[in-house]
Amino acid sequence: MKSIRFVWFLLVALLSLSVQSQQDDFVFYSELSKNWFEGGSYFEWTSTTRNNNGAKINVFYRTWGDPQKPKLLIVHGFPNSSFDFYELIPLLENDFYIAALDFPGSGFSDKPLDGFSYMLAENAQILDYFVTDIVQFDDFAMFTHDRGVSIGLAFLGNYIDNPDPSYTLNYHFLSNSGMFLPLANLGTFQTAILDPVRGPQIIELRKARPRLTEGDPSEVARADIFAFNDGIDALLHVGKYLLERAENEFDWLDNLPKSPVPVAYLWGLTDTVNPVRIPNYVWLNYLNERDVESSFWLLPTAGHYPQREKPEQVEKIIRLALDGKVPSPEEENQWMIEYSANRDDEDAIYVGRSNVRKMQFPGAIEYSPDGYSQ
Repeated sequence: MKSIRFVWFLLVALLSLSVQSQQDDFVFYSELSKNWFEGGSYFEWTSTTRNNNGAKINVFYRTWGDPQKPKLLIVHGFPNSSFDFYELIPLLENDFYIAALDFPGSGFSDKPLDGFSYMLAENAQILDYFVTDIVQFDDFAMFTHDRGVSIGLAFLGNYIDNPDPSYTLNYHFLSNSGMFLPLANLGTFQTAILDPVRGPQIIELRKARPRLTEGDPSEVARADIFAFNDGIDALLHVGKYLLERAENEFDWLDNLPKSPVPVAYLWGLTDTVNPVRIPNYVWLNYLNERDVESSFWLLPTAGHYPQREKPEQVEKIIRLALDGKVPSPEEENQWMIEYSANRDDEDAIYVGRSNVRKMQFPGAIEYSPDGYSQ
């Protein structure tokens, strides 16, 4: 046992030296990104994707809060990193123990460019390893966004199929994403990056732009993070995830009605790439008729990044759900009236379940084609 611990501490020390080396070689223009980097750690992952030939990758992660508090796993999207949640986390860290990582190819994690395949299914395996071996969560909620929603759904499928998981997933938050591509409104970048000719050209154009070094602190921080480990070049490779999503999205969505995990589904209403027709479709076909607690929320003044644009409103939904205040289907109509009467203009709008049935009005006068009874 002592020898195992020694090896573990040795690996951690070596990774720390690697982190220090990267920091020494990299120029940060934002204190936000520098502090984010310095507050994190690394673990090593051996790729399970056949084409990657067992490549070893250093994965960046961070934790916040007290490990004795309720646990929350945060799963980021494309083309960004865990930093997407830097405005939301301070609102929650006093009451939760929060963990987030940067998937390979993103943020401060390794970004191999020599034909490495950045697979969603493998990212789901990384999540399992992360919560089991690294942060050792035994009972936790999960918040997923964008590309992270597909990873979360694949992770959920693995969880459902495991007859004896080592942890309990107690709540599942899903936010804006192209989780159902037939209804997405993909822009030029999302589609062109998949083209073997246009994709590299677009990346070269992006690399030719001067790096942002001053201005809005959060935008300078994101520019730092993209520059770290050649993140712009990595976009060309990570962006191929749309091909995997298109192939598997129906199977992954099928995990939702099978899931025993309560769901809160929240969506920034002004998202133009992933318009509201996506959550409407997913809600009605995969969540509306679940017996398990499910809720649907529209954030009227948020776009694709509710956690960045309206973090206070996202915080309210998380707390309401985890505090057990989502109404049952029998209570939701009256609850919706009371909630709407007291919500602020920017607060999320609660969307109740759709129970389509022939309406009856007990005690009312009767109708016939000949007229109403008196």
